Amino acid sequence: MRIAVDAMGGDFAPREIVKGAVEASRKLSGDLDIVFVGDESAIRAELAANHAEPSGRLRIVHTTQVIAMGEPPAQAVRMKRDSSIYRGMELVKNGEADAFLSAGSTGAMVAAAIFVLRRIPGVKRPAIGTVLPTVGRPVLLIDAGANTDCDENELEQFALMGSLYSQAILGQSSPSVGLLSIGEEDLKGNGVTKKTFERLRGNAAIAFRGNVEGHDVFEGDTDVIVCDGFVGNVLLKTVESAARTIAHWMKLEFKANPIRLFGAICLSGALRSMKKRLDPDIYGGAPLLGVNGTVIITHGSSSHKAIFHAIRVSAEAARTRVYAKISDQLASLARQP
Repeated sequence: MRIAVDAMGGDFAPREIVKGAVEASRKLSGDLDIVFVGDESAIRAELAANHAEPSGRLRIVHTTQVIAMGEPPAQAVRMKRDSSIYRGMELVKNGEADAFLSAGSTGAMVAAAIFVLRRIPGVKRPAIGTVLPTVGRPVLLIDAGANTDCDENELEQFALMGSLYSQAILGQSSPSVGLLSIGEEDLKGNGVTKKTFERLRGNAAIAFRGNVEGHDVFEGDTDVIVCDGFVGNVLLKTVESAARTIAHWMKLEFKANPIRLFGAICLSGALRSMKKRLDPDIYGGAPLLGVNGTVIITHGSSSHKAIFHAIRVSAEAARTRVYAKISDQLASLARQP
């Protein structure tokens, strides 16, 4: 299993990227090879810092360009053919890597995937799926930021692709799908969500449970929650901010006086367990579903732990060939009268 890793993408590249990848090569299954894509000298320096060196399991593909976060994605992809993002996609296309992951520009990753790997036949727009922790089983939020404006046909495809990913990676045999709206009633929502509701209700390949609201997201009763990328990204960023704020408040309150501090010490085991359960890093990166290959996008501020788990998710997605299952399912639906 060969995982191509964009060594130059992210706020802490290449330090955290290389550190997480080296850890993955040491701790994950023995058939896992890492292909670093980026500036060779910088990568070699970080490998040395982690007591590693280029070998059969840790290879380097040298590139001379980097796509910055603020660059126009489509233009940057067209102009920078020797960037780490573009070359990483080429490795997947040419069969030299089984998956590609990056903490770099999300827009550039989406644009490069469409340009190099192409969309799966029948897919109008690829979508980003993000796994969120809940009080029950994890939920897949799709789309989490690839498409800000969507119609009912695209949202229906998101639901189908999310269901297949939930089956293959999250282990749900018949994933329940909810449509994010402003009320659970059938007629709630805007024009697009109302049309999407009817399409999902009539699709036998989707276990549609109906509309869900924001407070349902973390209940753990729904496996896939569908929305456009604008709503999904706002929800995702709000949740991340709220989690950081709550953690900050808890620290302040526990340190307010000695009695509370003693209580915090007594609860340290439970607090560590809760922190681990809520830690977004352990859920790995977000798959870009709908393109001909396994592409994982992870947060720009990813730590080495997040990269480790993103590589784990990349390997799982590549082994199960989720993109091929999506292609087969869409082809099957297209043949139906």
